[in-house]
Amino acid sequence: MALLLAVLVVFILYPVLSVLWIALSDDQGNLTLVHFANFFRRPLFREALWNTLWSGLLVVFFGALIGVPLAYIVARYEFRGKLLLQTAATLPLVIPPFVGAVALQLILGRSGAVNLLLMEWFDLSIPFMEGLTGVVLVQTLHFFPFIMLNTLVSLSNIDASLEEMAQNLGCHGWRLFRRVTLPLMLPGFIAGSLLTFIRAIDDLGTPLMLNYKNLLAPQAYLRITTIGMDDVDGYVVCVVLVVLSLAALLAARKYLGLAEYATVQRPAAAMEKLRGAKLALVWLIIAVTLGVSLLPHIGIVVLSFAKVWSFSLLPTSYTLAHYNEILFRVPHFVLNTLLYTLIAAGLDIVLGAAIAFLLLRSRVPGRNLLDAIASMPLAIPGVVLAVGYLRVFHGWEFPGLGAPLTSSWIILVVAYTMRRLPYTVRACYAALQQVHISLEESAQNLGANRLRTIIRITLPLIGGGLVAGGLIAFITSCVELASTIMLVPRIELGPISYGIYLYMQSPLGRGAGAALGVVAILLVSIGTYLTHRIFGGRAGNAFRA
Repeated sequence: MALLLAVLVVFILYPVLSVLWIALSDDQGNLTLVHFANFFRRPLFREALWNTLWSGLLVVFFGALIGVPLAYIVARYEFRGKLLLQTAATLPLVIPPFVGAVALQLILGRSGAVNLLLMEWFDLSIPFMEGLTGVVLVQTLHFFPFIMLNTLVSLSNIDASLEEMAQNLGCHGWRLFRRVTLPLMLPGFIAGSLLTFIRAIDDLGTPLMLNYKNLLAPQAYLRITTIGMDDVDGYVVCVVLVVLSLAALLAARKYLGLAEYATVQRPAAAMEKLRGAKLALVWLIIAVTLGVSLLPHIGIVVLSFAKVWSFSLLPTSYTLAHYNEILFRVPHFVLNTLLYTLIAAGLDIVLGAAIAFLLLRSRVPGRNLLDAIASMPLAIPGVVLAVGYLRVFHGWEFPGLGAPLTSSWIILVVAYTMRRLPYTVRACYAALQQVHISLEESAQNLGANRLRTIIRITLPLIGGGLVAGGLIAFITSCVELASTIMLVPRIELGPISYGIYLYMQSPLGRGAGAALGVVAILLVSIGTYLTHRIFGGRAGNAFRA
């Protein structure tokens, strides 16, 4: 317990508190709010704050317009191809948002395929990808599955008899949805919206790829990387980001605490079989929605084979040279990713299982504090944790390493491990909850000591949860950019996400960057497929808030 708490304090709590302290103290070490006052005096930061809030809310709004109808269709109707819809709706999570940004630029950008057609047919162009509009568009298409999956679970848990009673009293259609269904599904919808909002304001790669810097996350990155570690404004921006995340979390909890959402009966299956015109309409909605949301996947695959793709609907010639570049000439991006993420996933499994066991099977004091610190990365943006690491570990030799931790690739493994720890804790906790304690007590009554009971009884029974938690940590770490871009010591130590960012800086490198994006998609797809196999019908729970 003490060792676990020490690890979490050193690698999560202390770096975050260091960022907070720099933002709240003056040169003499006295507490002050003058840095925050300066933050709000500067038009650039005020604009970045407003843009961050506005874009986060817009992503939630448009994400809800896509995610809620899809969730309702899946939860309320039975039709052929429903499994295909559920699988396709989670695919946007497979592609990193910053990779999707590049692909969408080629399709919807100023000289993209869509605008070329519009110019040819109507002599006009629409700035889909310009400024904040492009950021919101990319993030909406990437993050809406969070809203859909969480809403779907809530809808599935609603007692159908409540809606039937309302219908018997004359409540139908939109009124039924607004007065009965919507209030009952709010817990899942708000959980998905909260996760979407936090991920949107935390997203660093998409604004950088679209060259839009007037948001808080890019401002924090630019202040620290261009001005230096002593620039207080960068820390203040980080603290404001944390405050936004925590404020959203507290507001969601407060709102949900105003009402009771539990039902006393098990939800009964109440799915309507679709036929004829209704089925055609549903498939039209699905085709339009998923057709747009999967545009980045199509674009990135085509770009990875493109030799020349500029001012044309499709590439004018194709090549395999980009794959030769990333797999044989400079394979370290792929190899580094496998090394870092597999180690991080292994560490997450060990830490997550130990924390879950302490939370459920012990009464030691301080376990609630352990749970709180382990859950903190859910609300702490990656750029904030990275800034904290640079502040804490940059100036002194790490014991046993003989050099600062930030000069080694180990810092990336540490960052991935801590950022994804909440996922494995949740997965291990859920798996351990399903193992009745009487099974362990029976083993101990037969003479097995505590350690032997854990090894022979508990671990085999929660093995699925451990592996699933590790897979979630693996697939999400594969596409982590916010902390990666700030912590990579040297180019040759960079993972795939860093390689994509470097390649995409040049028009000539976009093909190789897209090829790395395809490799990332394949890695994440394999991990997602294995997660589906382990979770089965509860695969969506892996991505729930």
